[in-house]
Amino acid sequence: MKRNTWQREAVREALDGTDGFISAQALHSSLHATGSPIGLATVYRALSDLSEQGEADSLQSPDGESLYRACSTTGHHHHLICRNCGLTVEIGAEPVETWAQQVASEHGFTQAAHVVDVFGLCANCTRLAAV
Repeated sequence: MKRNTWQREAVREALDGTDGFISAQALHSSLHATGSPIGLATVYRALSDLSEQGEADSLQSPDGESLYRACSTTGHHHHLICRNCGLTVEIGAEPVETWAQQVASEHGFTQAAHVVDVFGLCANCTRLAAV
């Protein structure tokens, strides 16, 4: 377990105060706006550590950028993410786990791992787009 430094705690608190997913650069800018002297590399390291320890969710945006948010669910899970507003819903993993293991087994693979995030438009953004 990594030791809890003031920098790591600052990143954790900033992430907790953020709605939805955020990039390391945007979180770094937010911290600097509040007067924090924390460096960008430190923010990246802290986010990576928080993600590895299950305290933050991490995903790749459709543009390939790594995004993070405070994790509100323990255990393995997946996300539905609105491409427009960023609304994120945590979804259970069981159907995906079953599918991944079955497909891996059919092809002679073992110890299968995966990353699944589903991007779309939430109901509110769909309504707004229809107007």
